[in-house]
Amino acid sequence: MLNSLRILAIEQYGAGPFGTQFLADMGAEVIKVETRSQGGDVGRTVGPAWLVDGDPSARSVFFQGLNRGKKSITLDLSRPEGQEVLLKILTGCDAVMSNLRGDVPAKLGLTYDALKDKFPKIVCAHLTGYGREGERAHWPGYDFLMQAEAGYFDLTGEPGSAPARAGLSLVDLMTGSVLSMALLAAVMSARENGRGRDVDVSLFDLALYNLNYVGHWYLNNQIETTRLARSAHASLTPCQLYRTGDGWIYLMCNKEKFWRVLCEKMGCITWIDDARFLTFTERLAHRDLLTTLIDEALSARSTAEWMALFQGHVPAAPILDVKQALDNPWVRDNGRLELQPLPGGQPFHYITPPIRYADRVPPGLAPALGQHTDEVLTRAGFSAPEIAQLRAQGVI
Repeated sequence: MLNSLRILAIEQYGAGPFGTQFLADMGAEVIKVETRSQGGDVGRTVGPAWLVDGDPSARSVFFQGLNRGKKSITLDLSRPEGQEVLLKILTGCDAVMSNLRGDVPAKLGLTYDALKDKFPKIVCAHLTGYGREGERAHWPGYDFLMQAEAGYFDLTGEPGSAPARAGLSLVDLMTGSVLSMALLAAVMSARENGRGRDVDVSLFDLALYNLNYVGHWYLNNQIETTRLARSAHASLTPCQLYRTGDGWIYLMCNKEKFWRVLCEKMGCITWIDDARFLTFTERLAHRDLLTTLIDEALSARSTAEWMALFQGHVPAAPILDVKQALDNPWVRDNGRLELQPLPGGQPFHYITPPIRYADRVPPGLAPALGQHTDEVLTRAGFSAPEIAQLRAQGVI
């Protein structure tokens, strides 16, 4: 779908590469700019999982999962010669994207103000920790720091336990996703009116924005939401963890109709007309009692038995670990996992992109460091001797 889109990406680690991975998955040409003297994207060195085969610079499973189908060039943007190469490569590009510290894009000439005279339609998409302006522009920023300062730690875990982060790098992943959306919107605008622009997304702003209804409850009614027992919803009941005969199940009866169906499936129809449980308001007031009663009812069967009974009728899910989640037949038997072969025969297994359409073509493996330098520079007009000279000078 995005075969006409070409992006120069000065990206590394997680948030930025995750965002451009969406674009590469949909056919965009994403050219990673890496610095050979620094070993390229730091993600190339992240363990603990490694592929046995393939180029040594691309054996990190972490790196493969974030950079499939991209191209890699090595270029030192801190040198004047590197800047000259950058300007030639940008011809034909729709956007330059970076996930650098907030004060760095301007230093490297990656802003619209620096590029607009030569490239009036260029889009400069910036993913930073705290933005490119203000007293925090020079601060390094990471996902867990954002979770800590934006209230996530205080909302996660059981009451009375130590503050806890979410189990995944949610802020990184969502900020990368939002950046890809912002980049596409800006490119659409530039193609319509001929004017590019800067678009900015920061980890901190995304983390704060994600507070959404919890944040709005406080801003408008001074309601301070904090962690609740069994990962319960703040106001809707039953919506939490419950015990079964062999473990746990999560029920999410977030419409009144599901309460009736749950009671019928559990064989507890007298609860339907019980004055204590008539609506969400009454059930919230008696949540502790209801938790005890539902625990007792669900303890009569295993989680699997209840799932078989509830499926399609009561919103419910088993509590699985990562291994169980990926071994789930619903995942394995329905096209949610894919693989790319490697030269030595060991395939790289990865999770299918969530955006689905009929003619999608899997993008291939992540690139070796500098794998496409000659290709990209040749297309930009450099001759073989010029490329050799740049390489000898350490510019590429």
